[in-house]
Amino acid sequence: MTKASILDERPELTELHSHVGGAVDAAIMWSIAHQQGIRLPTKDYWEFVELISVSHPDKVNNLAEYDLIFRWTELIQSSPLAIERSVYEIIGGAYRKSNVTTLELRFNPMKRNREGEQDLDHIIAAALRGQDRALLEYPQVRSGLILMMDRTFPLELNAIIVEKALRFRNRGVIGIDIAGPPNPVFSYREHQGLVERAREAGLGVTIHTGEEGRIEDMWEVVEHLRPDRVGHGILSAYDERLMAVVAERGIVLEVCPTSNLRTHAVRDLEELRHILTTLRSHGVAVTINTDGPQMLGTNVVKEYRLLLEHGIFGEQDVRESIATAQRASFLPQTMSENGFPYALAGVSRGGVDADNAL
Repeated sequence: MTKASILDERPELTELHSHVGGAVDAAIMWSIAHQQGIRLPTKDYWEFVELISVSHPDKVNNLAEYDLIFRWTELIQSSPLAIERSVYEIIGGAYRKSNVTTLELRFNPMKRNREGEQDLDHIIAAALRGQDRALLEYPQVRSGLILMMDRTFPLELNAIIVEKALRFRNRGVIGIDIAGPPNPVFSYREHQGLVERAREAGLGVTIHTGEEGRIEDMWEVVEHLRPDRVGHGILSAYDERLMAVVAERGIVLEVCPTSNLRTHAVRDLEELRHILTTLRSHGVAVTINTDGPQMLGTNVVKEYRLLLEHGIFGEQDVRESIATAQRASFLPQTMSENGFPYALAGVSRGGVDADNAL
């Protein structure tokens, strides 16, 4: 008989790290692709499912191969109609499947505009329409969008993404990120000015680093970009001095267990146990996330159950992680009278901005 768990009580959960490209059900992606007239490499639905999912541990060997799968989902989502439906479906699905009531979704709008063919403002506005529609249907949910810069983009393109985040910061965009395929010549330090500008405007800052590769990259992020949160950050478990700095500054890690296992950023469950135990014993704040629930065949409840079933987390650990994620969200802790988060009702983290209010 399975031991009773806090998860059986259907607690309100928070998802801080979910990519739009990995969070839409395959059946919906299939429908969107045909609606957009996109020529797919297969006419067989089940082959398509395999194309856009990491269905087993041997599907990809590393993060670079994982990123290649996103190229298909990003292509399919490359229109205002497609991104609107994608965001709309993700929010409702997360609530129905896992009782996720606080959700942050991230995507790179420049990877949805077909290399300039589509207008960026239309793409972002459409994503916000999808969010608004979902929040009207599910008033229990709070949601916000994080716009992502990319490690393969030059500084000039990433600067445009930050400008768009600033423009829409009082309409549902709540933060910025830097992600994308590994790039040995990319400089986080070079982006310090952009990140500071976003932070000063009230946007949250989360940066992908410390997932695999060089621990020096995470040091560069922590020292020069000073993020509120770090996407993954698991390599810090092997650097005591870095853990001390992360803990002292209150930087919250967005750990994605299944994703790290499937991409082989983590060798196996025992290494995952070592990483999470080490981080928490050094006072590092850890949250549990999916990265891409549909692409990886998971959800937030499954992630917690994985940790419970293998004795990596106990019940109290789950409770603490849920509370940490709630506190670490870039969304305001209160709701406006119309049921939307204040960020969607024309109030930034710095106060009211009536000119940009919806």
